[in-house]
Amino acid sequence: MTASTAKAQRFREFKMPDVGEGLTEAEILKWYVQPGDTVTDGQVVCEVETAKAAVELPIPYDGVVHELNFGEGVTVDVGTVIISVDTDPGAGPAEAPTANGTEQAAAATEDEDAEPQGRQAVLVGYGAAPSSTKRRARKPQPGVPAQPASAPIQAELNGRAAPAPMAAPVAAPAAPAAPVVPVAPVLPATSAAGAGSAGRPLAKPPVRKLAKDLGIDLATITPTGPGGIITREDVHAAAAPAVAPSLAEAPEPMAVATAVATAEPGIVDAAARERRVPVKGVRKATAQAMVASAFTAPHVTEFITVDVTRTMKLVQELKQDPDMAGLRVNPLLLVAKAFLVAIKRHPEVNAAWDEAHQEIVYKDYINLGIAAATPRGLIVPNIKDAGVKTLPQLAAELGDLVATAREGKTSPAAMAGGTVTITNVGVFGVDTGTPILNPGESAILAFGAVKLQPWVHKGKVAARQVTTLALSFDHRLIDGELGSKLLADIAAVLERPKRLITWG
Repeated sequence: MTASTAKAQRFREFKMPDVGEGLTEAEILKWYVQPGDTVTDGQVVCEVETAKAAVELPIPYDGVVHELNFGEGVTVDVGTVIISVDTDPGAGPAEAPTANGTEQAAAATEDEDAEPQGRQAVLVGYGAAPSSTKRRARKPQPGVPAQPASAPIQAELNGRAAPAPMAAPVAAPAAPAAPVVPVAPVLPATSAAGAGSAGRPLAKPPVRKLAKDLGIDLATITPTGPGGIITREDVHAAAAPAVAPSLAEAPEPMAVATAVATAEPGIVDAAARERRVPVKGVRKATAQAMVASAFTAPHVTEFITVDVTRTMKLVQELKQDPDMAGLRVNPLLLVAKAFLVAIKRHPEVNAAWDEAHQEIVYKDYINLGIAAATPRGLIVPNIKDAGVKTLPQLAAELGDLVATAREGKTSPAAMAGGTVTITNVGVFGVDTGTPILNPGESAILAFGAVKLQPWVHKGKVAARQVTTLALSFDHRLIDGELGSKLLADIAAVLERPKRLITWG
């Protein structure tokens, strides 16, 4: 066993796993450990936020935390090393592997084999084993300085091995303390901030693309990431309005015209009153899902206004029922039960469209989704097998589901496999809406605000508690007649809740 092999076995690296369904990145919300802390196999070391949920990650090793490669609030690609653990701290001091799991930095100055580590593909779990391909490090040429220490980092960011040293170095800068940096004489000078080999700024490909889209020169950005890496936040900060460049800096003609125009009195730059927030996490996932649903499933939305006075009275009676003690009883509970009863009367509603196989999948179970507004955004966890649950069981699961969602602890599994959904827009005082289907589901019911309104009851106009329901459904699966019958049955149960017994 070589010394490098022993070192790799001693210092174990934990990569960002795919904690959802094919997710490619996650943001580190909180670290529960720091370098020097003792950890055990299965201990939770950090909390990350994916596009679907906040998830706690356990470490699969025993040992002492050697290094945290990223700070809190940083978005990390799946498959990237986020923490290294010394599994044999009693063996004495030893140099740990670099952040990308190789020893390129050390091999750059020694005449021995080194493992190049390119940018990894999306990984699942704890990542794939390192490549067995080896490449001999280049020997230093006479008169050519060695590559700077940041070269391996830049190579990893660019997805290729570190480049060879420049063949034509120039003289050192005038400042006596500055190191000699080899550059080709035909290349323009670049900023030293965040620069890798040959002055190239250190940044991951997604960050480079973001900078290009925003028109930001990476060489002008001061990096704040580990090892001098430019982060997304650095690019967005640089994109904020800056002081117009002076004419002495000889900018391009277009830049001069822009600077002069913005300097004119009475003209206010609109960008100074705008804020740009990166689209990520739940907001990003919601946007993608809604666009995919709206332009894939042909939506039809129908509305019905219904007198729910008897249902509201039943809610108050159930609150006093001993069988419902300790459970949260509200109108949404009875709307959910009415929805489930109506689906049982029309089971062909509970289906999914399989485009790949050109099949309709009819489901003999109902996973009832509940749209929940959380500080992280809109999520739709679902109650598994809701159709077979009693009213107390449904109330218990509904309460747990909402509480977990508000705490940001909903797991990806809790949001998978839904068949139909309810969205309670009435809690915001809204009468109704045209809800968009959750991808893969057949129908979504919007429950509007319950309000006292004049209503004809037993031949007389009286103040009654009235609400409006809106049902959107996939017209590939549900014809207008079937959708209308489903909505009418939901309204009928809420108008006369005794139908929960006669129809249930």
